[in-house]
Amino acid sequence: MTSCDIAIIGSGINALTAGAMLAKSGRRVALFERAPVAGGCIRTEELAPGYLHDPLATTFVLWVTGGAHGALAPDLASHGVEFLTTETPTGVLLPDGRSLGWSMDRAANIAAFNAAHSGDGDQLGRDLDGFAAKAELLFGLMGGDPWSRQTALLLGRETWRRRPHGLASTLGEALISMRGWLETSFQSDLARAVWAPWCLHAGLGPEAAFSGQMGQIIGFALEAAGAPIIKGGAARMAQALLAIITEHGGSIRTNAEVARITTTQGRATGIELAGGERIAAGKVLASVTPNALYAGLTDIPERRDDLRKYRYGKGNFQLHYALRRPVSWATPGLERVQLLHLTPGLDGVSKAGNECARGLLPEVPTICLGQPCAADPSRAPEGAATLWLQMPEAPRHVRGDAAGLIDVPPDGRWTPALREAFADRIEAILLHHIPDLRESIVARRAISPADLEEYNHNLVGGDPYGGACTLDQLFAFRPFAGSKRHETGIKGLYHIGASTHPGPGLSGGSGFLVAKELGA
Repeated sequence: MTSCDIAIIGSGINALTAGAMLAKSGRRVALFERAPVAGGCIRTEELAPGYLHDPLATTFVLWVTGGAHGALAPDLASHGVEFLTTETPTGVLLPDGRSLGWSMDRAANIAAFNAAHSGDGDQLGRDLDGFAAKAELLFGLMGGDPWSRQTALLLGRETWRRRPHGLASTLGEALISMRGWLETSFQSDLARAVWAPWCLHAGLGPEAAFSGQMGQIIGFALEAAGAPIIKGGAARMAQALLAIITEHGGSIRTNAEVARITTTQGRATGIELAGGERIAAGKVLASVTPNALYAGLTDIPERRDDLRKYRYGKGNFQLHYALRRPVSWATPGLERVQLLHLTPGLDGVSKAGNECARGLLPEVPTICLGQPCAADPSRAPEGAATLWLQMPEAPRHVRGDAAGLIDVPPDGRWTPALREAFADRIEAILLHHIPDLRESIVARRAISPADLEEYNHNLVGGDPYGGACTLDQLFAFRPFAGSKRHETGIKGLYHIGASTHPGPGLSGGSGFLVAKELGA
């Protein structure tokens, strides 16, 4: 039987972060990945000869503003990881061709919002200043260990500074919905439309509690760090983290499915692979969903009711293009926008999300359109381009079509025909804004929620966030109301990944927190 100090199940951003930090601290780390390629949702593939694209995750703003980056940035740089962004990280494009961008310059943003409607920019400045005054508290609660001494001290300091009622007021204000924030702050439909889709990137809808605060957090982060992608493709991030692990004595095995976690007297002792091979380990970290952990790798009867209540969120739909020339937007000035949202606005985001929640293909889906070559021309041949599209409002199980135009299989499954029909709907919206798009297409690739789950079994039904991100499944309550840190009820077994605190995204947050807890 082989052995290691720490066995890590999975190789997504949290597993790689924990592995790199623990390997650097002198632990013998071994990662086990069931897929042929390590990286989880961090992949780069060739869409057509000479065209590179990230079929899943691509934007690393949460990484560059998080604690894991602070711990690993020099090592990543030494392995060739370079973050690239444009000066205009995001913006919105409405059906009538009006647009509004968001730059990394506060004064320019205020001026642009004031131009859309007098006073909107001034209010934007006040809102962001107000957020800055409570940023330490919110970032501490969102990214820190909710049960740690540091969090207790943070709450103690904030209670002393704000007084108990003031602290309660601050936390209460943070629960505002996106609609609540936008409708009380901005008069312009353009200003509201800039932020409305961003709640989707946090797994929330515009009417959900805390979604408005997430809008301010995202605006703050985008202004500070842009919407960085990695030169040459996201896979270089995974490759660099793996290089850190191996150069410090760790290992990674792909095509290595873990069948169960072995235990003795309530303590994890290692893992057993699907082929029967056993690996002894002092500790085990599992970057999997709650269902995979508690109804597959282990059997903890006390968790069965928790699993019954645990909910997954909306599915995700991806669409990628290789283009023989740069995009010719009908609306000028969009060429350098890193992540552009195409939407009718706040009500449009709400409508599409509601349709998706009811199992319907949205009539007008919210389109999150990335222009990777604006920051990284190396991803396409000279004079060419790629487009990266994400539609966060795709039902995991399809009950019908909100427009009544697409035939849905009786069993509600995503078939190739259904996938391509929905992709055609999205492309028709693009053609309205990019009239010569079809003449420019070298290759198109659509990825349905079912395809996403085939890529990565943690994406249950195509949910990229590891579970619904509503308040009852977030912060200290993720994944369960009774969760404490990343403990599982089995000593030496830790649960990490998007299904655990601090939730989804490319921050590596849960891997970072557990690595710190284990002394990295």
